[in-house]
Amino acid sequence: MKRILVIDDDSNLRWVFQKSLEHASYEVDTAANGKEGMELQRRHPYPLIFLDIRLPDYSGLQVIQDLRSASPSTRIIVMTAQDTMQNAIEAMRAGAFDYIAKPFDLDEIEVLATKAFENWRLVEEVQELRSKLSEKKEEMPILIGKSPAIKTVFKMIGKVAASDITVLIEGESGTGKELVARAIHYYSSRKEGPFVAINMAAIPNNLLESELFGHERGAFTGAIQRKEGRFEQASGGTLFLDEIGEMPFELQGKLLRALEQKCVEPLGGEASIPVDVRVISATNADLEQLIQKNRFRSDLFYRLNVISMKLPPLRERKEDLPELVRFFIEKYQKELGASPKEIPSEAMDPLLEYPWPGNIRELENAIKRALILSTDSQLTVQDFPQLKKASTSGENRFENQIREEIENRLCAEWNNKENLYREAVEQIERPLIEAVLKKTHGNQLKAARLLGINRNTLRKKIEELRLKEE
Repeated sequence: MKRILVIDDDSNLRWVFQKSLEHASYEVDTAANGKEGMELQRRHPYPLIFLDIRLPDYSGLQVIQDLRSASPSTRIIVMTAQDTMQNAIEAMRAGAFDYIAKPFDLDEIEVLATKAFENWRLVEEVQELRSKLSEKKEEMPILIGKSPAIKTVFKMIGKVAASDITVLIEGESGTGKELVARAIHYYSSRKEGPFVAINMAAIPNNLLESELFGHERGAFTGAIQRKEGRFEQASGGTLFLDEIGEMPFELQGKLLRALEQKCVEPLGGEASIPVDVRVISATNADLEQLIQKNRFRSDLFYRLNVISMKLPPLRERKEDLPELVRFFIEKYQKELGASPKEIPSEAMDPLLEYPWPGNIRELENAIKRALILSTDSQLTVQDFPQLKKASTSGENRFENQIREEIENRLCAEWNNKENLYREAVEQIERPLIEAVLKKTHGNQLKAARLLGINRNTLRKKIEELRLKEE
């Protein structure tokens, strides 16, 4: 049964509360003063307490703080005879879940009780889930390959795992940066601690600070309770900052402080919280170019880039592709319950020739799709649509036009330049983004989807290329 404590010096009010809430299937205890109420709470904490803000022995605000200290998950609803702004603000600041003004309707009390218990239940479930996740041991990451390029990565993992030094993993999207970060964590002395990952590009800028550093109750509208940030969640283990190049410039200073001082300052908090975290970051962007464009702090770059690891794209380790294909076939046959499949050499050869711009992630998804849709015992070229597209690429007039333009003009003009690749890409990038924005009538969300990039990335590109928004 759901238990409620009512603390009020008015015996009539206590009686009314008890009868009404017991009728609604709650178990209700009462106390006539703060001391009696706190003693009952210490003996057996209540999920919900109704508390009068004016008591004969203690200030209701002090009682809130004492009750919350004894049981942080308890929901406290404050009752006041004076419905003033000051009372409301002070009650919420002290940690109350809600407050009501006397006199009140008994139906209102039942609604508030239901709301408070639902909130309490959700918080308890989250804490239980978090506890189970922290107890769950990190599984050994599996990195596939025997090529010289991937063997170099294996050696680097072995060298950097033993220390707490910060590591920057660079590589194209889909090359397995998070998997490498997990391997570093797994072979480190922090293996028993949590591995916490956060993708900077996946979280809106206005929420990222709270996600990283946490917030106190009341720090902003909707902050109804204290929240741990990823730094606190990763304490004793490893924090993986993916797509670090997408981090807003204004937050980079706070991240640098956290790394140097080994403590974080939650939003709305007045004290720093020590954290014991090993930080690994990853990027598919050129951070040094972002520094030149004043989009990334050089001091943060040097702090993150103590050790740099560069992951090779799949096109540079093609000898690993057959082993990767077999691994993914075996993995997803078990997971999907698919019938056994084989891949003959005539299908493997086109897979080897395909450039895999999405790297291992693209290969993994291609294998999964083929296993789901194929009705044959063997996978064929027809099961991989990207191979069909690649086979006709030589007839692509657009690609041929670009190739001809580069050969006839660009290379000749930029013969003595050092940044030929970047400048060529920028000249193609500008008309491409302009065309897509025009097609979507300036709708950045639709344009980002068409381009296959993050909306924040598109905004930055618009600023970089000085494109006018219509």
